[in-house]
Amino acid sequence: MPEGLFLEEKSRVLRVSELNLAIRRLLESEIPLIWVRGEISNLVKAASGHFYFSLKDDQAQVRCVMFRHKNQLLSATLANGQQVEVLAVATLYEQRGDFQLTVEQLRPAGLGVLYERFAQLKLKLEREGLFDADRKRALPRFPRRIGIVTSPQAAALRDVLTTLRQRLPGVPVVLYPTAVQGAGSAEQIALAIRAANHRAECDVLIVCRGGGSIEDLWSFNEEIVARAIAASDIPTVSGVGHETDFTIADFVADERAPTPTAAAQRVVPDRRELLRGLQDLAQHLRRAQRNRLQNAMQTMDYLQRRLVHPAQQLQRQSQQLDQLYQRLQRADAYRQRHWNWQWVSLTQRMQAASVDFSRLQDRQANLAQRLARAMNTMQQRHAARLESVAQHLIYLDPKQVFARGYSMVQDANGRVVSDAETLAVGDELRVTFAQGWAKTEVKEVGGK
Repeated sequence: MPEGLFLEEKSRVLRVSELNLAIRRLLESEIPLIWVRGEISNLVKAASGHFYFSLKDDQAQVRCVMFRHKNQLLSATLANGQQVEVLAVATLYEQRGDFQLTVEQLRPAGLGVLYERFAQLKLKLEREGLFDADRKRALPRFPRRIGIVTSPQAAALRDVLTTLRQRLPGVPVVLYPTAVQGAGSAEQIALAIRAANHRAECDVLIVCRGGGSIEDLWSFNEEIVARAIAASDIPTVSGVGHETDFTIADFVADERAPTPTAAAQRVVPDRRELLRGLQDLAQHLRRAQRNRLQNAMQTMDYLQRRLVHPAQQLQRQSQQLDQLYQRLQRADAYRQRHWNWQWVSLTQRMQAASVDFSRLQDRQANLAQRLARAMNTMQQRHAARLESVAQHLIYLDPKQVFARGYSMVQDANGRVVSDAETLAVGDELRVTFAQGWAKTEVKEVGGK
């Protein structure tokens, strides 16, 4: 509850729950997420999975709670007496009125400073180009001598030597001993790398150590080590810690291996794979040589078959010439017979095609007589038909009807009158006779 609200309601009596609620809201709104450092004490891991503990220093303490969904993300087990740093929200547990921190993240004390130093140095070297891919060098495929920068007592050295002996046992190894942890170890590592370059007796250099906390690996995050690796004329492989561990040396080295064992695997090939490759090459070579020998033998056989004595070759060519002469004679005889046959055939066709003029003249005379008879018959038929049609026309001529006393009556419009009922008294009519015509007027109309 804001302060102004307290002033406005100072005359009102608050319940305890209202007061605690107001204080919790005030704390959570005014104090952001903060990092707090202290020692764990009174740690309780409840059956619900939540963690309850106190965080204290030499002058004060505060109660903390870390809920299950948050503490499941921890990579290490909590215990009383640990120095830690927590990212928490300041709040109030209303039911008891206890001030407490609700923890969101937890890490060992001091890691925040180390992480910050790590990030700053990484950014600085990256801007200088020490991490660029174009400055990385390829490792020699078959190194004549391998250098190792690590502690003689380190387990990583035994892992590297065992791996080298298993993969390629004949390669000499030179150890450049140095401390890999503790005060002054970074300077010793850089000095060992420079010594290896000064002696120039190795083709590749392994900088390695086993796993550990970030404090244990911190020597490989120092700038002096990074610059010594960057200045090395010998290709360098970094194999520090486990697969999840990354150091500045990993970014600067020509190649990064997740573990010391993996670093040894990177610098030498596997003898068994080499042997298998040699066996495959030998088998391929034998097969290619066998194929080449067989091809040469077949070529020799072919050339041997083609190799003929000159006398035999002359005899064969003479035989071929005789055969060609015989074929030419047969072809000439065939061509002569063919031409003779064509001449006879054409002669017969010409004779068969000669014209018989007398027969054609008789035929023409016969056709002329037949044509004359046909024309005469047709003329007679048409004359009879024309006479018959003329008689029909005579019979149908109206003048012949008029000659027998009939006449044709027409009204004033020229229409033929055939019914007296269509007339009226006073109508003018035209009467046509066999000879001439006359106009008349209707005086009387009678029925049928």
